[in-house]
Amino acid sequence: MITEVNIEEKFGLIREYWTPKIIAELNGQQVKLAKIKDELIWHSHQDEDEMFIVFKGTLFMDFTNKTTETKKGEILIIPKGVEHRPRTNGEEVWIMLIEPKEIKHTGDIEHEKTVKEFEWI
Repeated sequence: MITEVNIEEKFGLIREYWTPKIIAELNGQQVKLAKIKDELIWHSHQDEDEMFIVFKGTLFMDFTNKTTETKKGEILIIPKGVEHRPRTNGEEVWIMLIEPKEIKHTGDIEHEKTVKEFEWI
């Protein structure tokens, strides 16, 4: 089945922060959109790499030894097993995630912001 998605339209449906929504699926991977603001928690994914694509704003990613800034139109790939904490500088940031279907939102750490089941929009 051929899938066409209007990304800006889908971002318009997202009302809460830190709750990635699935917009497409291919080859065992899910394409998710999220709006984020402030910070998530420190976590890692032992078996999956993560890819972040920034559509609006600047994504700050804290690592144990440094912080990176990923701006609109840029991508960040985090290898499996690397501890990280995504955050913003207080602005709303729009991101796309491309990751395996099996990935857990905050790895093995459960927190009030942890999404256990991702919704389609």
